[in-house]
Order: sequence, then structure tokens, then C-alpha cells
Amino acid sequence: MSHTQATTDKMMELATTLTTQTVRNAVREVGINPNYWYPVTWANQLQPGQILAVTIWQQAIALYRTGNGELYALEDACPHKGVALHKGIVQGNHLACLYHGWEFDGMGECVGVPYLPPTQKLPCAKARSYPVQEKYKLIWLFPGDPALAETRQPPDMPEFDNPDWFMVPVSAKMQAHFSICNENSMDVFHGFLHQNLQGWFDPVLKSLRETENTVCAEYDVSYKGRMAKWLGLSDRANEVTTRTISVQYRYPHYYSFLEGVSTLYLMRLPVGPTQSRSFALFFFKIRLPKWFRRLFEPLLQTILERFVFMRFLNQDIEMMESEQQTYLANPQRRYVEINPAIIAIQRLIVRQFDTPRSKDTGILLTEKIEGEPTI
Repeated sequence: MSHTQATTDKMMELATTLTTQTVRNAVREVGINPNYWYPVTWANQLQPGQILAVTIWQQAIALYRTGNGELYALEDACPHKGVALHKGIVQGNHLACLYHGWEFDGMGECVGVPYLPPTQKLPCAKARSYPVQEKYKLIWLFPGDPALAETRQPPDMPEFDNPDWFMVPVSAKMQAHFSICNENSMDVFHGFLHQNLQGWFDPVLKSLRETENTVCAEYDVSYKGRMAKWLGLSDRANEVTTRTISVQYRYPHYYSFLEGVSTLYLMRLPVGPTQSRSFALFFFKIRLPKWFRRLFEPLLQTILERFVFMRFLNQDIEMMESEQQTYLANPQRRYVEINPAIIAIQRLIVRQFDTPRSKDTGILLTEKIEGEPTI
């Protein structure tokens, strides 16, 4: 769904007042709703004939690309002896386990055992398969109910094929629960952390809305300095420019828009209780001649990634990992939050985790986070 489309869920306006609320630590323990598409790697990281081990919330998966470029994903455990299939070999459209050479097709069915006579019936051995697709230079997996894969697609990115936008891909690994990472993405008030990088300052939460699947916040933020001017965020380096930034968490990914100047799509990959990854696509309307961009786009992308975005992101990662370590040292410690957008994010994460389980049991399991009304 395009970010310009209205959500079909009932939208509820939330108060933007910064008041004290107690955080429920249960959000640091919940898992994911698997019925969404999650990115697992950049497409160019998996060449024809290669196999890659990936993990989505503790599900080990062997992702492989055939010689003609087709993608398949199987549970990373051979049904014969349990050996990791990512250690195997791609043979045509099949994946052969390295231990005994048992072959499995893209649906996980055993289609060959090299030491059995051609006429002998094959064993009833099957590895779980996962829906997989390539889109926006990323490879996406659907770890939930395969019947839902067609109805829930990766996010729509209209800027991707638009020549007016300059794209910079950025990825990162965090030793932290995905809820900590998601709160960081919604928390515009942490600009204080980036003050030495000419980050934003004086944020004001203007509006906050919530649906069953989304949290949408708008902040006024101010910019100043040479970096802000070069990126088109500020008109003059020595003057303060205030702009409105919209931050939207549409479970399980993020979308951020800055008044036609920049757009960010931040895709989250929860790996495990203390591990997360992110794949981000930044789009900018940088004021450079098109001929210059054609010649130097890869170099410019690398410069922006390493010397601009990763400098900000590394500061964030340090804070997120520190938060995770403190939680692990004392899970009973209580915390105080004053940003209602963070409480809304926590409530949504818990609700999404409970949704698949409530369908299985017929019981609504949604928990109430202290300090906020239950929808």
C-alpha cells in the first residue's frame, strides 16, 4: 500500500502530551507476528548456485538461488539427519544435503537419494518451504501461513523507480530485541544524541494516531548546518529551518517522510530475542546534475552510507545495545516513558504478537500496557 493511501482500519487520535507513563517490560519478551513479509538479505548477496543461511525470529532457513535465478527457501534442517541444508549444494533447481546427497525441490519434497535404485520408492521426507520473492533489491521471506502470503505484500515504494529520487541503501545489525529498535525509530526526541553530527533539534510531537496495525506520528523538527543544507533539509547553513516529519510504523516496518525532501523505508528483520537487523532505503532529492549522478551514483551512495548515515546509525546502535544489556541484567527493573508514541508502539507490538495466537485458541490475549487505554 502506498504511503499516500488512507488506511482502512479505524484511526484513533491519541493525546500528544508528554506525561509520565510506566513501561511494561513484557514487550521485551514478545515474538513476532509471522504473517508478514520480512527482508532477509540484499538480492546481490545471493548469486546463482549459492545458498545462504538466514534466520527470522529463531527460524533457521536455507535460502538458495538456482542457476537460472529462481529463489527458494527451505527449513535449514535436512529431514534425514537434521544437518543444516545451507551447507549443501545447488543441483539444478534442487538443494542437495551435503551429508548423504538427499535432494529436495523448492517445495521441500525429497526428489532423489543417490544411493537408492532408480525404481525404489523415495522416503517420505519433506522440509518446510517458505514463500520467497525478490523486490526493491531485497529478498523477502514469509515465515507465517503460506495461504496469506499473496494478500500481504511488501510495502509499496513509489520512489524506487522514479528518477527524481536518489536512493541510498543502508543495512545494520543490532544486538537488541526488535521492540527496542522500533522504539528508537519512532523516538524523534533522541536528536540530542546526534548533536555533534548536525542532527535535528527542538522536536515537537504534533499529532499521534493509531489503528490496529499502525502508529502514525508527526513531529516538527529543526535543522541547521552545512550537512542539512546539502541534503536539502535547510535553506541556508547558518539559519534554522523547521520542517514536519511524519513517522509511520506499519507493522512490521517503518516509513518516514519529510515534506517532499526525503523518504525513508526502514524494514526490520527480528532475528531472535536479542538480535535484530534492518534494511533501509533512503530516497533524497539531492540537487545534482543528472549526468553527474549517472557517472558517480555508486560512489555517492557509498559516501553517504559510510560517512553520513552509518555515523548516525552507529550512535543509535550503541544506545540500543546498552538498553538491551541493562534489561538482561535486571528484567524486573521498571522504566518511565513520557513519549506517548513509544507507549503506542509497545502496545502495537504486543497486540500483533497476540493476534496469531488468539486465532489459534479462540481467545483474545491482548495485554494492556500501563498508562494507556486499551483499544
